Amino acid sequence: MKTKYNFLVVVTLLALIVSACGTAGPTTPVVLRVGWGGSPDTLNPGTGVLTEAYTIFALVYDTLYEFQLDGTYKLDVADSVNVADDGLTYTFKIHDGIKFHDGQPMTAKDVAFSLNLYKNNTDFIYLNAYTANFDTIEAPDDSTVVIKMLNAVPNIDYLLSYLYIVPEHIWKDYAEAPASTEFENLQTIGTGPFKMLEYSPNEFVRLGANKDHFANPPKIDEAIFQTFESDDVLVQSLKSGAVDMITEMPATAVESLKGDKTISVVTGAPFAPAVSDVIFNQIDPENCPTDVGGVCTGHPALRDRNVRLALSQATDKQKLIDIVLLGFGAPGLTLIPDGLGKWYNNSLQDYKYDAAEANRILDDAGYLDTNSDGVREIPDGSRPLTFRMHWPSDSIDGPRMAELLSEMWGEVGVTLELQAIDPDALTAECCPAFDYDIILWGWGSDPDPNLLLSVYATSEIPNGYNETGYSNPAYDELYLQQGVELDPEKRKDLVWQMQEIVFNDVVYVIPYYEETIQAYRTDRFTGWITDTPKVELSDVSSLIVVEPVK
Repeated sequence: MKTKYNFLVVVTLLALIVSACGTAGPTTPVVLRVGWGGSPDTLNPGTGVLTEAYTIFALVYDTLYEFQLDGTYKLDVADSVNVADDGLTYTFKIHDGIKFHDGQPMTAKDVAFSLNLYKNNTDFIYLNAYTANFDTIEAPDDSTVVIKMLNAVPNIDYLLSYLYIVPEHIWKDYAEAPASTEFENLQTIGTGPFKMLEYSPNEFVRLGANKDHFANPPKIDEAIFQTFESDDVLVQSLKSGAVDMITEMPATAVESLKGDKTISVVTGAPFAPAVSDVIFNQIDPENCPTDVGGVCTGHPALRDRNVRLALSQATDKQKLIDIVLLGFGAPGLTLIPDGLGKWYNNSLQDYKYDAAEANRILDDAGYLDTNSDGVREIPDGSRPLTFRMHWPSDSIDGPRMAELLSEMWGEVGVTLELQAIDPDALTAECCPAFDYDIILWGWGSDPDPNLLLSVYATSEIPNGYNETGYSNPAYDELYLQQGVELDPEKRKDLVWQMQEIVFNDVVYVIPYYEETIQAYRTDRFTGWITDTPKVELSDVSSLIVVEPVK
C-alpha cells in the first residue's frame, strides 16, 4: 500500500511532537496523537458507515445514555428518568447548564429535535433503525423530554446511547431529505468532551478538549487522529514517537512491540466485538432496489446455497486465524460474535473444513469443470465460477486473507479476481448497488444484538444496510418479535433461532472473531483504562483521564 504524506501535516505533527515533548511552558498545549488505519467516511451522524466515524461521534457528541467499558449503561445528559408502569412512556430530566461547542445552550428542545431527526429520516443508514418503536418525542419545557413508545422494548438504554444530540439551531435547516443526508456537517458542533478543530479526510482529525464539559472535561488539550494507510508505518510511528497510541496493528507486530520498554501492548475483548465476514452477493433479481441505484451484477452461482456451503467447507478458518491473526481470534459462526455473551448461539456446530466434501457438493449440484481448465462452470456451462473478491484498501488483514482464500477455494475449482478498493468506493459498489460478487469486510458490534440482526432483514435491502441481499420471511418475523420481547430468556431464544436460520442458509462465511490489539507509549501519557472487560483506548473513558507522564 502507498502511504500518503501531506507535507503540511508532517510539519504540523513534528511541531506538535516538539511542543509536547519539550519543556512545557504555561501555554503549551498538551497534545495526544493517535494513529489508526482508517478515517471517518463522513461527519454527518445520519450517513456515517465506518467505525472511525463513530469513534469521533462518541467524543464530540453526548447522548441520553452512555455505554461503558464494563458493559453497563449510565445516564449522560439526563439527571433522571421515570418509566411508566406499562413501559410505554419515558420522562427524562435534562441536566441544566449544558452548552454546545459554539456557546449556545443545549436544552431538552435540542434533545427532542435530535431524536426526531433520526426518527423522521429513513435514509439515515443506521441511526433511524434505533427509533423503530418510537411513537412521539416531545420537550414540554427546556428541561424535560418525553418519549412515548409504540411497543415496550427491552433495551431503551442501548437504543438511546447511539442517538447523538445535535444543535437544532444548526440542523433545523437540514432536518429533511435530501438536505439531511447531503449536509457535510464539517463544524460538527456537539456538547461532548471534545470539539472539532480541523478535519482533513483520509489524513487527520484534530479535536480540542471541551474544558467546560458538564461531566467529563479532558485533562489533555488536544487529540489528533492521524491516518496511516500502511500498517508497517503505523507501527513504526509508535516506535519512533510520532504517535502516542495506535488503535490497530497487525498481529505480527505484537512481539516486536512487547520488546520495547517504552511501549505497552493491550489485547482482549473489543469494546465493539469485531466480526470478520465474507460477504456473498446473493440478492434475487426481484429484490434488486433499482429505484435507489441497485444494479445487482452479482454472480448468479452465489444465489445457490450449495455453492456457498461448498465455499464454507473449503475455508480453513483455523489456518486463517493462525496466519492472519497469529492466533488472536476464534472461529466465527454468524454476525453475532462470541463477545456478546448470552446472545451468541454457542450450540451451533460449524461446517468442518473438508475440501473433498466441498468438491462433492459442487459435483452433485452440477458445477463441473467440463473443459478441464481447473475452473468449474455453472450447470448450463455458460459461465465459470470466477468471482470478483474485493476488500477495503485500508484493511490490515484483507490482502493476506484474500490470498489464502484464493488458494483454499482454488482446490475446489473456484477462481478469484482479487482487488483492494477505496472504502468509500467499496461502500458505493456494495450497498445498495449490489455491484459485486464477494467482499471481505467486517462489523463492529453494538452491545445489543438488535443492530447486527437487522443486517439480515429484507426491509434493510433498499437502504443498503442488508449487504448480502438475503431475504427470508421466517427470519424477518423473528426479528420483529425479538425487538419487543421483554422477557430476557424468551428474547435470547428468539435470537438463537435467528442465528440458526442464517447459519443453515450460509448467508456469510464468518472466518473469525478477532481480539483487539492496541498499544501506547508508557513514556508519554498515563491513565489509560486497561482493567475493564472491554479494550478500547480511544474510548471517551480513557481520553478524558489520560495525562502526561510527569
